[in-house]
Amino acid sequence: MSSAPFTHEPVGATRDDLTFCPPGYRPLLVRARLGEGQKVFDRAAEAVLTWEMHRAIGVGITAAADRAAPGVDVTVSLAGLVRAPCRIIWTTEEPRRAGWAYGTLAGHPECGEEAFVVDRTGDGTVWLTVAAFSKPASWYARAGGPATRGLQHAYARRCGTALRRLCEGLTEE
Repeated sequence: MSSAPFTHEPVGATRDDLTFCPPGYRPLLVRARLGEGQKVFDRAAEAVLTWEMHRAIGVGITAAADRAAPGVDVTVSLAGLVRAPCRIIWTTEEPRRAGWAYGTLAGHPECGEEAFVVDRTGDGTVWLTVAAFSKPASWYARAGGPATRGLQHAYARRCGTALRRLCEGLTEE
């Protein structure tokens, strides 16, 4: 764990409100239906908490721990070209909700916070929510403009697709 400061404020804002977006940042909120039942929830929660979902979408993950926990440093790499250093801000492991959020550190192309949360609703449906607030921090993120936003949304949708695939065949009838 490093002591490098986060590059955004307020740190931890996504914990209580996944739709929160401070002034000057852009929101992202993508939900994906994963299936139904406790087995789907348990599998999805474990895949999110252990970086398996991220690895399944083809991004590189270098983490200071095998499981998400507050204070764990994580670097996400895309195609070996873009390195995005982050630190886990919060985690949750509840009977119907599991996930975490990380905040950006110096060197990340964006500035902000992103959460990955699996929840099981009252009817048993299991969902992944990817929520973030961000703004460009690097010249290439700024230069990318709307294309950068499109890539962020595609990344979030791909998380849902990969997690759904990891949970195939587990839906309870």
